[in-house]
Amino acid sequence: MKLVQEDDPKKNGVLRQRQLSIRMNAFFFVTFMLFTVLIVRLAILQFVEGPSMKAQEAQLGYREVPIPPLRGTIWDASNTRLAYSTSTQSLYFNVEKNYGDPKKAKLTELQAANRKEAHALALQLANVFAKLGDRSNEKLTAKLIVSKMDLEGALNFVYVPRLIKTGLNQKEIAYMMEHRPEFKGIEVVEDSVRNYDNDTVAVQTIGYLKKFKGVRESSAHYKKIFQQRKDMPTEKRYLDYEDVGFDGIELMYQDVLRGLNGVKTFPVNVAGRIIGAMELNKPERGSDLYLTIHKSIQLRAEQSIMEHLTRLRTSSNKFEHAAHARTGYAVAMEVDTGNVVAIASMPDYDPKVWKNGQISIKNYELTRFSTGNGAIREVQPPYADDKERMRRANSLVYLGSTMKPLTMLIGMQEGLFDPDDTYPDQGYAQFGRSGYEKNVWNASNRAWGRISPAQALERSSNAFMVDMVGKRLYRMKERDGKNGLQIWDSYMDAFGLGVQTGSGLPLESGGMKDYMVEAERNNAQSALVYASFGQQGKYTALQLAQYTATLANRGKRIKPQFVSKIVDGNGRVVKTFGREVLNETHFDERYWRVIEGAMLKVGTQGFDGFPYKYYRKTGTSEQDVGGRRLENAVFIAYAPAEKPKLAVAVVVPEGGYGSYGAAPIARQIFDAYDEVYGLNGIPKLKKMQEKAKGNEQSSTTSSTR
Repeated sequence: MKLVQEDDPKKNGVLRQRQLSIRMNAFFFVTFMLFTVLIVRLAILQFVEGPSMKAQEAQLGYREVPIPPLRGTIWDASNTRLAYSTSTQSLYFNVEKNYGDPKKAKLTELQAANRKEAHALALQLANVFAKLGDRSNEKLTAKLIVSKMDLEGALNFVYVPRLIKTGLNQKEIAYMMEHRPEFKGIEVVEDSVRNYDNDTVAVQTIGYLKKFKGVRESSAHYKKIFQQRKDMPTEKRYLDYEDVGFDGIELMYQDVLRGLNGVKTFPVNVAGRIIGAMELNKPERGSDLYLTIHKSIQLRAEQSIMEHLTRLRTSSNKFEHAAHARTGYAVAMEVDTGNVVAIASMPDYDPKVWKNGQISIKNYELTRFSTGNGAIREVQPPYADDKERMRRANSLVYLGSTMKPLTMLIGMQEGLFDPDDTYPDQGYAQFGRSGYEKNVWNASNRAWGRISPAQALERSSNAFMVDMVGKRLYRMKERDGKNGLQIWDSYMDAFGLGVQTGSGLPLESGGMKDYMVEAERNNAQSALVYASFGQQGKYTALQLAQYTATLANRGKRIKPQFVSKIVDGNGRVVKTFGREVLNETHFDERYWRVIEGAMLKVGTQGFDGFPYKYYRKTGTSEQDVGGRRLENAVFIAYAPAEKPKLAVAVVVPEGGYGSYGAAPIARQIFDAYDEVYGLNGIPKLKKMQEKAKGNEQSSTTSSTR
């Protein structure tokens, strides 16, 4: 059957008309919706987002260029500049490619090509410096420039800019700016140089600087500042190439020393071209710090340590000879104010190696064991051989017999013995359970017979400390929920041993409470026995000085102060610092008479002719390091006895007897303080000068008669 489709023109016309109508309606609906959306968006832009966009438009119409501030100056107590900054122009190289390290692995083709390019750049720079540089300055060869680039990252992280040259002259700056495309990775920066006193005064305590770009990832403090930069006003925003404090007081007072950026503001058009006059907001110079450290006292402390170390290593006196005395630490702290007038960590180094916030590989190797402040934290001795260094004592040592004044106070305060009691000293004391007893001997196994508590301290009886304090404290019943070990620990904290001093210095150690470790490893009895005569706690020289000042203040622990005042760029004093008592422990007057009477009689070396009565205690602490038993010299003293003014603590690792190895250094520090300030309030040096002047005038008068 054949199907025939019939065409109906009328019907087809109606169908086409209907389809066209649907399309037109759809078109008008879509057009209506688009216009609706557009009108709504325009309304939002005008009424809602308009004000903020106007602000953005205004902001985009200006370009801000920050100007780094000049860092504040650090002065000593005699108004001598110890650290100050000068402006300059410097050239830096940024590591933007992978250069590899041929000493560690074979270079890839890309690494070899990159190194070849870097060497060519170094040669190009050397030629520019030779042609345009000042001939009086250091000659920068291509080889030296490559070493400064530190392509292997041996000294710096990749993101740390490498200083090539500082103090660029105008010809060098103009040439580098004109030929910038030819020097890839090179940047000329408005920079500052940190200058330090030529006499290297308290360099580890003052600290040093590094580039912000180089520390913003490795330092938690600066990483936080970098992450918050977008929320900071331009005046406070850190710049990549500015120097920032990285240790010591430079870091501790970074915000004070830094100041505020200046800002150059340029009006620009849409293309970014400057279209008007510049507005300048000048940088605000950082504030100055005035330290409590006195240069002449500090230098005497440093010099006396180094001279005495040489004496100890070469002495023919068997009591004085200490063949491995290589380091020494000393702190002098005023009893009434807490001002630290000297803090020495020797040997030290020349901080000029950190010029422009960077250090060369050679200087790093030479100074890596002396940049750390051994007076406030653990620092290894300066032995190049790693194995030998680990067999030597570091800066944290046991206190030895210098602990005994506090041991005596604890014993009397806790009712373990009375000032009038006596003790039969047979030269040793025993502890431990029956059948497993251990002996603790006095020095040289000396038996003192029947002695009083004062005589036990004067003669430094280990046996007395063990039997009358260590063992009795262990057997004490709990008091206020504390056992004997916890009671001992609370006294250590109260006198600043095992806790930070409160000085605020970065990376300050709280010491090491080895008696807690001993209690866990063995038992609380052995911990207290050894702790009682100074063999179970390693502390810093600063902690030891604070402990000594606490004895001098009869139980008041005061904060060590390193800054006396802050002065802004206009010369206004914005803050001062004074005595701050951290805590106080009360003891009976009788107890102080016992320990002070004994400390007046302790035998010492180096104090012949000292014109003041003074309290002192020597210490020879024993320490097992690397399979050897080492002896460290420790000494504390405060003077004058009538009204203590200065507390001094000295530590000489592997220095032998405290009397010989440490006490003579303390004498030099007392003399230096006496000359500058006067232990009795009258500066000895001034008195001597007045006397000399009087003699001169008398002589002149005589000659004219």
